[in-house]
Amino acid sequence: MDFLIDDELQMLEESVRRLVARDYTFSHREQIRQSADGWSRQTWRQLADLGLLSLIVPEEWGGVGAGPIGAMLVSQVLGTGLLLEPFQASALVATHALIQLADAAQRERWLPSMMSGDVTAVFADAEMGDDETRPTLRTRAVREGNGWRLDGSKHMVYHSGSADLLLVSASVADDASGEVALFVVGADTPGVHRQSFRTVDDQRAAFIELTSVRVDADARVGADANVALCATRDFGLAMQCADALGTLERILAATIEYGRTRKQFGVAIGNFQALQHRMVDMYMQVEQARSMACLAACRCAGTDAALRSAAASAAKVAIGQASRFVGQQAVQLHAGMGMSDELDVSHCFRRLTAFELRGGSTDWHLRRYAKLTRLI
Repeated sequence: MDFLIDDELQMLEESVRRLVARDYTFSHREQIRQSADGWSRQTWRQLADLGLLSLIVPEEWGGVGAGPIGAMLVSQVLGTGLLLEPFQASALVATHALIQLADAAQRERWLPSMMSGDVTAVFADAEMGDDETRPTLRTRAVREGNGWRLDGSKHMVYHSGSADLLLVSASVADDASGEVALFVVGADTPGVHRQSFRTVDDQRAAFIELTSVRVDADARVGADANVALCATRDFGLAMQCADALGTLERILAATIEYGRTRKQFGVAIGNFQALQHRMVDMYMQVEQARSMACLAACRCAGTDAALRSAAASAAKVAIGQASRFVGQQAVQLHAGMGMSDELDVSHCFRRLTAFELRGGSTDWHLRRYAKLTRLI
């Protein structure tokens, strides 16, 4: 598999690393975490100035055109910073859905404001019960005059509480074939109700209720969206894996450094062979996670849907298992301090825990992978 990173992507990655090291320190993140919004508009502008909000938008549309590989590299770096801003939700997943489905007029209407940072959007797709084989979406779209009426609910959509646009997936009620559509809904549209809350990893999410939400005909993006939405789900999963990889790198580095500085019986605990073996096991898990994150991103750049979905689920399983193992080992090696808010290890642990449970459990993705590999 060809995984060459060109000079432009390397420079972009280094620029993001400098931003995280300089402006997204642990203390600064703590201020953002405790703020009312839970994320920083100033940081969002910095991401826009670097071109990260247009990262996957093709160059002919005014974007960077970095593709899935570039998105993976940036997500990994931002994962090391435990970023709280809606980069994944808006700049990657929601943007990907629009790229897949929107026509020229719709792209011109929404993408420029998203790339500039003036507007944030989220892909509102998850529903209760999605840990089982995905049924027909319970959110329904009914034709009404020249527009549509949406009714239903979406479950735990990250960053939707502060989003300007909701990209809502729904089944078309008058279509017996189970057609799925995507609708761009303004967050302040009558009938949209959001219940926001802080997640275990200190990000923000919301439950969304749609009650007789009426939208114009041009709010529907694309025709039958089944194939495109599956691609967006897999892409989002691959980017979550890349973010988790960055967090794994950070928690491993923090644990190794703690082993060098923490002394017991007058000796740094990193000199004890038993603890060295545990840290080597952690390192091996992180390197395996790196390989799977790269595989998932590469498959997103391909055209084989079955291979893409299988790779996304395989990465979710491998990195989910790594997240649990490395996170638990790091907390144990830090002893009681491992769960203290004063150390970044506890924040990494919570982010990895949330990753393991988001987008389908490890067991669900293992079953999905088994089914998909029978088709390949």
